[in-house]
Amino acid sequence: MLKPLGDRIIIEKTEKEQTTASGIVLTDSAKEQSNEGKVVAVGPGKRLEDGTRLSVDVAVGDQVVYQQYAGTEVKRDKETYIILSEDDILAVIEQ
Repeated sequence: MLKPLGDRIIIEKTEKEQTTASGIVLTDSAKEQSNEGKVVAVGPGKRLEDGTRLSVDVAVGDQVVYQQYAGTEVKRDKETYIILSEDDILAVIEQ
């Protein structure tokens, strides 16, 4: 598993099947990229000048929306993850 550093967050991309208005299922290459995902790991937080840490506002298991072109995509063990800074998270989706 990946262990994030600082205020980094690791997200597992949430894939949604996309269809056209007429019901045609779009292929991966034709889909608009989703910017939703599930938080799978959270770093310890940003280190402040006095040595303390500012905790991250999301938790493992949260479903989040992140900026469209943010982060770095990483593939591990057949899974695709996005590593983002906390600032790239736009919202937590409440269930």
